[in-house]
Amino acid sequence: MTLIQSWRWFGPNDPVSLRDIQQAGATDVVSALHYIPHGEVWPLEEILERKSLIEASGLKWSIVESVPVHEAIKTRSDASENYLDNYRTTLKNLSKAGLKLVCYNFMPVLDWTRTDLSYGLQNGAKALYFDWADLASFDQYILERKNAFAFYSDEVVELAKQRWVDMNEERKKELSDIILMGVPTEKSMTKEDLMNSIAIYKEIGKDGLRDNLVYFLKSIQQTCEEEGITMTIHPDDPPFPILGLPRIASNDEDLLYILDKVPESFNGVCFCTGSLGAGAHNDLPDILAKVGERVHFAHLRNVKRNNRGDFYEAEHLDGDIDMVSIMQQLIRLNKKRNTPIIYRPDHGHQLLDDLDKQTNPGYSAIGRLKGLAELRGLEKGLDR
Repeated sequence: MTLIQSWRWFGPNDPVSLRDIQQAGATDVVSALHYIPHGEVWPLEEILERKSLIEASGLKWSIVESVPVHEAIKTRSDASENYLDNYRTTLKNLSKAGLKLVCYNFMPVLDWTRTDLSYGLQNGAKALYFDWADLASFDQYILERKNAFAFYSDEVVELAKQRWVDMNEERKKELSDIILMGVPTEKSMTKEDLMNSIAIYKEIGKDGLRDNLVYFLKSIQQTCEEEGITMTIHPDDPPFPILGLPRIASNDEDLLYILDKVPESFNGVCFCTGSLGAGAHNDLPDILAKVGERVHFAHLRNVKRNNRGDFYEAEHLDGDIDMVSIMQQLIRLNKKRNTPIIYRPDHGHQLLDDLDKQTNPGYSAIGRLKGLAELRGLEKGLDR
């Protein structure tokens, strides 16, 4: 049994079409109803419509990524029970449509964070980039969080001060827009919204957020077990606390805690090499060895870090992540399974004709096609 190669598709408005996915060689699709606001129920009819659209192209919708967890659940506010009811209803509707694997994250407010969406590489391609000095500049001078610089190294603070002096107004606005984008498929937030959330999460803290995740999982456990649904948590991206927001899925200790607190088999992991790999503290082959039995889905991409911890998304087989070891382990794990592990090429460079196209950040066609081809070749060679 081989690993399943999949591709993320954002729906009919995605500039990358289902035909493009077929030509890239993927067999399965990772999708979601992104147009439905966070927390609302996904109607069965609309799930079936999306499924029929994908199947009509000869592909299979295998993974739902993601069913977003509403902020009321993450903060366990008074409205959380209503949103938990909605979440359970959505899971039941997905099950009726034959969709049994769900990816989600528990990152506060912002989802993944970058500071540059078009970082120029030496070969002319563009990549996503995270720069601590740019984040610190935003934190101190745009967000104006109290004592913001106290949360960064002296080197980053000095760089941030100079960076801000040299930064023109256009770049300042761009930086703010990128960070405040939050979830790319949702509307942007305001500075005031973010500051209010930071204050809430300061009170909750890491331990409180962990408790809220466990409460969420236990609240949907019966539904998942009755419907045969497996949940896979996506690691924090990047795997550090940022802007005063806690992180609870950033390393092996975090993931093992989640699996230990909710040991039932419905509670699984999405192993994202790029998210975990952005932290030099993470030994990815070791983490996969520890949690691999609960990994059902993998996002495979690479990153290149500098000494400060800044990183850009490198080519899939050329970065600081030992992708060969990761693929070897996934192949071994997969051979023990009754249900195969699904992976997708996560993100990709903007290159060739895609340099002139507008796509979702990280989700251009040609860069991911190149990544999938490399990963497919790696898998084939290692398996043989």
